[in-house]
Amino acid sequence: MTHPPAAPEYPEPPRYPQQPPPAQPVRPPAQPTPAQPSYPQSPAYPTHPQHPQAAPYAAPAPPVSAPPVSAPAPPVSAPPVSAPAPPYVPPLPPMPPLPPGAGPGSGSGGGDPHDPRHPHHISTDHGRIHLAAQQRRTDVTAVGSLLLHLPNFLGSLFVVGLLSLFFGGLGFLVILLWLASGALIFHRPTESALARHVLRLRYPTPQERAKLEPVWREVTARAGVDGRTYELWVEDSDHLNAVAAAGHIVGVTRFAMDRLPNGELAAVMAHELGHHVGGHAWAGLLGYWYALPGRLAWRLLRGVTTVTYKVSRAFSCFGIAFFGMAVMGLAYVTISSLYGLPLLILGVPYALAAVGRRAELRADQHAAALGFAPMLAAVLEKMHQEEQRIQAALTLRNGGVPVARSPLAKLLTSHPDYHTRLHHLQPYLAPPGH
Repeated sequence: MTHPPAAPEYPEPPRYPQQPPPAQPVRPPAQPTPAQPSYPQSPAYPTHPQHPQAAPYAAPAPPVSAPPVSAPAPPVSAPPVSAPAPPYVPPLPPMPPLPPGAGPGSGSGGGDPHDPRHPHHISTDHGRIHLAAQQRRTDVTAVGSLLLHLPNFLGSLFVVGLLSLFFGGLGFLVILLWLASGALIFHRPTESALARHVLRLRYPTPQERAKLEPVWREVTARAGVDGRTYELWVEDSDHLNAVAAAGHIVGVTRFAMDRLPNGELAAVMAHELGHHVGGHAWAGLLGYWYALPGRLAWRLLRGVTTVTYKVSRAFSCFGIAFFGMAVMGLAYVTISSLYGLPLLILGVPYALAAVGRRAELRADQHAAALGFAPMLAAVLEKMHQEEQRIQAALTLRNGGVPVARSPLAKLLTSHPDYHTRLHHLQPYLAPPGH
């Protein structure tokens, strides 16, 4: 009758299902527990559940571990999120060009002038630079300018000769020093002083130089000229303009630098380079320098004449008659003794203005020959529009009556009108084969 005491030991097996409850919801195949008739074998009890644990965990491992846990990985990784980004980058370069109304011919300037999509934007990335054997020359207009300054030069020499009489024996030395002073226009420090104090120019800032130098290198590379020979200057002006002076000065206004596309700025600088290459800049300045004493003497004489005329009017008709006789006597002396050279000075400004207009056309042709004809035409149109605005303001100020220039004033104009300059650019603007 040993069986009744052994019965209380049977409830111990209920502790066995309490160990695997955490694992039972994960692995459903763990139902082979009915094979518990071997429970009486207590030594084998620990090893018996190990076999079902190894087998069930090996089978359900693939479906439980990888799919549910690793499924969220794709949304966390960058590829699905950043995949739409690349399609937005390529469409930027092939964007359509500026609309027709935003071109250089429009009055507004066509949006951002520094936009690379602007029709007149040029690339300043060039390779090797081939320098021409002849960096400068003296064309017909430069020679004509020097010849036309000859009467002024002789008049100035006469004035300097009169002043040298006050120095006695050193008077000849004074004349020689004045003749040698013309070389100062090629002296770099003298040019800098001329640019600052006479032309009101200044050196560009580092930011402005970063804009100007690439464009200048492109212009000089096309012309085969060493760009380091010249100095770039800036004029603080809100007008579209540029200047070439002395032997090495190239100046542009702040408006031209900030408001023009780099292609149009290159056209302006190529025009000024044409003045230097053709000898217009140094010839004009040299003639102006040697004519300066004569100009000063002429202004003094004109002032004295004006005062004399006003005084003569106070004495009625006798004073006016005396003034007329004095003027006629002076004219007779100049014709008889100086062959009328002082009277030729009166017509020199008109001839110099005509030569200056021809020099402007040659500078336009120089810029057009370098490939800047369309850009230069756009610049001329903008300058023409600015002139029209100024003319409209003068008309409004005059009560609606247009202010017309006299024929003599037109003859003294140093630049050709817009239509004349555009007409001379037509051979460079026409399509090839026409």
